[in-house]
Amino acid sequence: MALSYNEIAGRSVERLGSLSDGVFAFAMTLLVLDLRVPALDAVHSERDLWGGLAALGPSLLTYLLSFMTLGIFWVGQHTQLTKLKHSERNLTWIHLAFLLTVTMVPFSTKLLAAFITYRTPLLIYWLNIVGLGVTLYWSWSYAFRAHLVKDEAAPGLVVAVRGRIIIAQALYAVGAALCFVNTYVSIAFIVLVQLNYVLAPRLGILRRF
Repeated sequence: MALSYNEIAGRSVERLGSLSDGVFAFAMTLLVLDLRVPALDAVHSERDLWGGLAALGPSLLTYLLSFMTLGIFWVGQHTQLTKLKHSERNLTWIHLAFLLTVTMVPFSTKLLAAFITYRTPLLIYWLNIVGLGVTLYWSWSYAFRAHLVKDEAAPGLVVAVRGRIIIAQALYAVGAALCFVNTYVSIAFIVLVQLNYVLAPRLGILRRF
């Protein structure tokens, strides 16, 4: 019996992982391009230089914020891909949608750095994070329903992955809401959430998720 194209397309997890690594690496590299050395003609003393470096504060803050954002979501996607028996066409396109949101991070980061005291850029940045979380959750749920998860995967793995994404997104939403108090308070809260997820495996904080 002849196979349809959709039955054989996009089945390689390794190729999907390679594309993802490239997209993440490029997006992470783009982030640093907004950190520019102070203009030479504006620096005539050490004080001028320190003033120019201080002006980079918003760009440096959002760079670190977004580097952690991308790092956390790269680990999340990598974890999912290592638990799959194989991919298929629909799952591949879901992951491509996830990578689409990844490519938007440099833009939302630059917007936030340029207008860091305004709420709208921060809410746009948060929506970018929502897009990352929704597509990652979508891919994992679809993989489970389509029986693409490895048989030897731990019974609680599906629940653990879903729980981690939901809790993280809830915390990010709280952080975004804080922008109505102060955008720097909002960013500080989001950074703390990210640091928790970066350090949790070692510190035992929210270890389950």
